[in-house]
Amino acid sequence: MTGSSQASNAAFVHPSALVSSEATLGDGCRVWGWAHIREGAVIGPGSTIGAGVYVGAGVRLGRNCKIQNGALLYEGVELGEGVFVGPQVCFTNDFLPRAVNPDLSLKAADDWQVSPTRVHSGASVGAQSVVIGGVTIGRWALIGAASIVTHDVPEHALAYGQPARLHGWVCRCARKLEVRRGDGRVEGWCGVCERGVELPPQAGDHFL
Repeated sequence: MTGSSQASNAAFVHPSALVSSEATLGDGCRVWGWAHIREGAVIGPGSTIGAGVYVGAGVRLGRNCKIQNGALLYEGVELGEGVFVGPQVCFTNDFLPRAVNPDLSLKAADDWQVSPTRVHSGASVGAQSVVIGGVTIGRWALIGAASIVTHDVPEHALAYGQPARLHGWVCRCARKLEVRRGDGRVEGWCGVCERGVELPPQAGDHFL
């Protein structure tokens, strides 16, 4: 651990983790082996950072997020509360990736622009998925494993594939919803939770 990051006494940081003295860890955070948390990053209370996770400068996580082993959260990423990020997920942040400028000089920080990415509360991103910079993933959405997310994903959407496409809708419990229509409304019904979720008008479409 570098310096003395703004971590509460209740936070646990594994001795092998590298946490900037300019990062902030909330109450009850757990940071496991070989994780790297950069300057200006904010980890919300109760969140878990798995082994080998990289959290870039200025990245922000809400409370009770779970980031599993080997995930890469580069600069520009912001997660809401209770977001799940599976093993080896990669959030990209550069639409025009180059190591060098046209004259072959090494790119510096001022030679590119970060593309912000937002994942709203309750959403899940499955293992080994890639989320392209600039995308927004809605509340309680579920991204299947090994997907490539190239477009915004609506609330409660089930999306997967390469590129990720809409394949249905999910409850807060992550189970697939039955789509019901009537009185100009579209509702998703969860037989397990026995409650409905109001869905957007495009609930019958199958592509993002």
